[in-house]
Amino acid sequence: MSPRRVVFVTGGSRGIGRAVVERFKREGWVTAACATTAEGAGRSGADLSVACDVVDSSAVGHAIDAILSKHGRLDAVVNNAGVAGSNPLDPGSPDDLWNRIIDVNLNGTYHVCKRTLPHLPDGTGRIVNIASSLAFKGVPDQSAYCASKHAVLGLTRALARYVAPRGITVNAVCPGWVRTDMALGRFRELSLAEADLSKNVPLGRFVEPDQVADLVHYLVASEGAVNATGQAYTLDGGALA
Repeated sequence: MSPRRVVFVTGGSRGIGRAVVERFKREGWVTAACATTAEGAGRSGADLSVACDVVDSSAVGHAIDAILSKHGRLDAVVNNAGVAGSNPLDPGSPDDLWNRIIDVNLNGTYHVCKRTLPHLPDGTGRIVNIASSLAFKGVPDQSAYCASKHAVLGLTRALARYVAPRGITVNAVCPGWVRTDMALGRFRELSLAEADLSKNVPLGRFVEPDQVADLVHYLVASEGAVNATGQAYTLDGGALA
């Protein structure tokens, strides 16, 4: 059984998830991460990598069992797994993308929270959900993504109250554009240039994955965050100001 604290990061193969894994490893935590494939999970660099699609409650349970079997404890969870895509609400548009985005972003977060809660320690357990600045506003062709991230924020607040008697905190980090592979793919999909998008950011620059990881680590590991729960922390260069 490991005496070190253990954090489980979903969607840990790249971008924000991998940055979170790296941040906690530097601080001496034991890290576990999942991705939908074993190859992807391996790219996380975590101490334990597990293939797990978070939309599958049974797979989530197996992943948690693997963590507990190897390390004997689970102290914190970072729900980072997510997908995006354009799905305007045209009458003739297919429902597949809507269902997938809601499944991964919302239902996946729900499954992981539900499965991990019995194992998080009272008083020190921590959950951080990666939401988005789009948890606060709408974008015409991002109906599923906006809906899912609004819902993740609602889940965060409800869960924070539910587990408060146990001394567990639950918070959401809500980034704007973060320089990740997923964001760059969206740029190409929308035929947009980073320079054009950054004009809408008061600070004139995008968020880096390491900056999101720093905020996540603070909410999980800092004594200064022990009374922070049910909160949404935006990190968007002032775009929502």
